[in-house]
Amino acid sequence: MLDGVALGDCWRHPAARAATPDDPTAGYVPFHKLTQWLAYSLLEPLEDAGLAVTGLDELTGLPEYRNGGLMLDLGVLVPLNADFLQRRHAVDDEAIIEWRALTVIALDRIATAVRAELEVTPEAFPLARVLEGGTWAAGRRIAAERREGGGPPVSIDSDGTVF
Repeated sequence: MLDGVALGDCWRHPAARAATPDDPTAGYVPFHKLTQWLAYSLLEPLEDAGLAVTGLDELTGLPEYRNGGLMLDLGVLVPLNADFLQRRHAVDDEAIIEWRALTVIALDRIATAVRAELEVTPEAFPLARVLEGGTWAAGRRIAAERREGGGPPVSIDSDGTVF
């Protein structure tokens, strides 16, 4: 909440730029995972209905346990603290905010690498395709191989509004 307004999937982090009177939202890291997920989910039905959907690469990667779990499972991201994977975390823990932010960055870099390998542009191969056919599916498969039930490598207390 900021001045009585619910911010959604947006969390304070000490490394984020400090809030000022001119910008009280500084200091927050916005993810809006569920909103982004909904937007991604509507892409194909909207296109199938004949609507042109543009700016797909303006959406961010989904900072959730499938993509973020893949980054941890494959060693793309390595926790600074050894107990990160051993304990439960609140959604707003600094370590969780950092993991999610690094996941978004890693997804952008993966998209760039995939496009370079395929020799395609972001317009021809937007992040949505990298996520749907790549990182999300791979995260699910690798989680199933590594953990009974295919759960994430990180344990997070969540009421379902973020994860």
